Amino acid sequence: MLCVDAIDRNLLDLLRNNARLSYAELARQVGLSAPAVHDRVGKLEASGVIRGYHADVEPSSIDLGVTALIGIVADPAVDMEDVSAALTELDEIESCYFMAGEESYLVKARVGTIAELEQLIVRLSRTRGVARTRTAIALSTTFEGRPRPLLG
Repeated sequence: MLCVDAIDRNLLDLLRNNARLSYAELARQVGLSAPAVHDRVGKLEASGVIRGYHADVEPSSIDLGVTALIGIVADPAVDMEDVSAALTELDEIESCYFMAGEESYLVKARVGTIAELEQLIVRLSRTRGVARTRTAIALSTTFEGRPRPLLG
């Protein structure tokens, strides 16, 4: 694993807030040359520290206005890797966390309508290894995906 120093942390903070910054702008803000920043960012990408870049799209603008958090209790008789693999196949699931406690997984799902959420919950309940689910529907989003500052 790559050793991340203070300059790398600064670069990561800048990129987490705006991944479209040019190498020249990143260099200006961290006090290095653009080629040096390019090299550092390349190493962060190659080592897996930077996992990728994406566009942050407003879900309702693409007809995904319903967000649900679904707790899943797994059947202890079924291999957890099989349950994980099945959850990966459900396109509606945006995030999946393996949990400590009664619920084995907590997933964040996005769908267009309550009817689509109902269909997803039915599919989940029929998934081998899913003993039961508990669903909470988000009424609104206060904030989401906010990067925690790395410096300080």
